Amino acid sequence: MATGSRRPKPTKAAPPPELAPEQARAILLHAAGFDRDWPDGAEGVAAVLDALECIQLDPIDRVGQNADLVAGARVAGIGPGEVHRALAGRSFEHFAKERCIIHGRHFAHYRGQAVQTPWWRHSERAGMLSEALLAEVLAEVRERGPLAVDQLTPRGRVEPMDWSGWSGTSRAEVLAFDVLWTRCEVVVSGRDARGRRMADLPERAIPEWAHAPAEGSFGETLLLARVRSCGLLSRAGGATWSMLADTRKDGTVDRLLAERRLVEVRVGRRPYLALPASLDLPVSDVLHAASRRAVVLGPLDPLIWNRELVRDAFDFDYLWEIYKPAAQRRWGYYVCPLLVDAQLRGRMEGRREGDTLRIERTWGSIEGAEPAFQRLAAQNGCGRWEIQTQA
Repeated sequence: MATGSRRPKPTKAAPPPELAPEQARAILLHAAGFDRDWPDGAEGVAAVLDALECIQLDPIDRVGQNADLVAGARVAGIGPGEVHRALAGRSFEHFAKERCIIHGRHFAHYRGQAVQTPWWRHSERAGMLSEALLAEVLAEVRERGPLAVDQLTPRGRVEPMDWSGWSGTSRAEVLAFDVLWTRCEVVVSGRDARGRRMADLPERAIPEWAHAPAEGSFGETLLLARVRSCGLLSRAGGATWSMLADTRKDGTVDRLLAERRLVEVRVGRRPYLALPASLDLPVSDVLHAASRRAVVLGPLDPLIWNRELVRDAFDFDYLWEIYKPAAQRRWGYYVCPLLVDAQLRGRMEGRREGDTLRIERTWGSIEGAEPAFQRLAAQNGCGRWEIQTQA
């Protein structure tokens, strides 16, 4: 029987390198900015946004809203609402799941992507309104802005949209603003002292970037920005891929890996994307620098965005249970992790009470956390803090 030449077996790609937990911690702490000193006050807040790309919003305020906590964990000398004041003219607010404050330099990419938001049900929203009404609301923002969205002139009612049990607005003018916001014809330029969205035109709110051209594609630019802000970005998807679902699957990731602009690594059993420079970080130096800081983290701080990664890198299981029924909570309503000695090893729940920051409950080790509580008290305008006696 004749024999032909055998085909060589295809070479199996080598698995991505596995990072030791301490190396993963160093990458995360460096990306989140905990291994450096920041300027105090408004200058520091601006520097934090410049480095992190975005700050996640949430309106609940027990010991500060999440944006206050993110900034306050890095910057001294700020109080409630300082984030929005410090970032006036530098940022805009986006409506994606993260409800982020985003650096103004990204506005051109979001503007170019504005109409491609089916998950925001843009067509359904726009179909409930006339172009004439949209033009009226745009003209009012042009004339009166910046103004709180709630202060727009009433223009009738619409049927509220249902969002998985959450009811949307029934005010036609607010819905019109949301449509214009989706189109990036108007922006949310910040929040007022009552936490209300402030409506304005891009050219007034972020003049440096309002009409700047977009450099590079939306997917590539925002993907690289996400990896920078995360340090390690899960390849499995999730909230940190918001607005980038197509980019995760359209070949952009493979191209950036082939060009060595990104690298793939593993932490535990899971694959992540990282910047090549991250693998050269001096791990001991980063961990030593981060160990000088003791802070209370906001529940949506970028350091803890990926709960599985936090578990593998820090051996810390964090759940934010604010939307769970009380009977199903393992920890509590508004529980924040403690970063002490470059480790996550404790958690606390507290509230402001007059001039006192009252720490109602703690879990795990709080040794060395006193500077964190003092910092949080000052950030909340409290002259003192105390830990309640626990049963």
